[in-house]
Amino acid sequence: MELTDRQKKVLQTVVDLYIRTAEPVGSKAIAGMPGINYSSATIRNELAELTSMGLLEQPHTSAGRIPSPAGYRLYVDELMQGYKLSVDETKDLKNAMELKMQEFDKVLDKVAKLVSQATDLPAYTVAAHRGSATVKRFEILMAEAGSFILVVMTTGDVVKNKLIKLPLNVTETDLKLLSAVLNASMTGLTPEEFTAELMDRVTRNAGAAASLVPVIVDFTTEVLRSQQDAEVALRGQVRLLHQPEYQDVEKAHEVLSSLDEETISNLPAVMGGEKTQIIVGPENVAQQLRDTSVVMTKFDIGEGMQGLIGVVGPTRMDYAKVTARLSYFAENLSRMFAKPEHGPKQLPQGQEDSTQEA
Repeated sequence: MELTDRQKKVLQTVVDLYIRTAEPVGSKAIAGMPGINYSSATIRNELAELTSMGLLEQPHTSAGRIPSPAGYRLYVDELMQGYKLSVDETKDLKNAMELKMQEFDKVLDKVAKLVSQATDLPAYTVAAHRGSATVKRFEILMAEAGSFILVVMTTGDVVKNKLIKLPLNVTETDLKLLSAVLNASMTGLTPEEFTAELMDRVTRNAGAAASLVPVIVDFTTEVLRSQQDAEVALRGQVRLLHQPEYQDVEKAHEVLSSLDEETISNLPAVMGGEKTQIIVGPENVAQQLRDTSVVMTKFDIGEGMQGLIGVVGPTRMDYAKVTARLSYFAENLSRMFAKPEHGPKQLPQGQEDSTQEA
């Protein structure tokens, strides 16, 4: 739909005021805003027109207007002004990250807590592989009579091994042949591509070690599928109760009971599409979240992994400010996970290199 410049200005002002006050916006409030040079009668006419277009809603006959989901969507796509973090905000976020980002294995949980605190909204983090993981290399090593160690290295540079005990009389040469067959036939494939036809061919070519093939395939499939699962951390759900929209206990319970890791992992385009995405109200797949909005942005983890941080809140949330804060976190997380440039190895003071020429 095509809006006039005046209609765009009125709609933008309604959304900005409603975000700030959580109260329906009337013509008098709009007329009192800087940069608005229209009469109250003109503003009332534009409010009525925007309502007929489905961009605004009127909760009560005598009340002002509030944005509809379509109004929020147009605002986010075309009218939202960029938000610049203040020096104090940047300093606070930087200090929080420096103080709390020390244990790599707990980064997802820590980031979710930090973002929730910074936005006063429920926040989540997701980590997942870009695309499906596949095997880069197989190794099969003789351990002892009847025991073998299977080593599987994946595209994410994850290495998994399994001790296999079977009553087989195979030699080290047999295991080398099996390794060669596996590396020639099963690398670069997803679990879905491990077809019965492929397994028959691998088994026929595996020689005396053919009976190891089913065990190897089962373990490899388990390893690859475990890497396809996204890790999700969700924190700060109770912060929704701080918002006026969720003072109604029944409404708050409905949203909080459905806001979990599974719901987050099923959000549309969680790891695809644009770097920053905004899902407004009814665009959410979960019925219980259709009165909420989601803002999410991606960051690079490295090693074939991608991360995402997001917040869930009322459709009235300050999209510009939330987007700016998420972008700050994402940029710093990408830098934190980036591999450092390795220069010449520096030895601790007082030590000498023990390698010498023969």
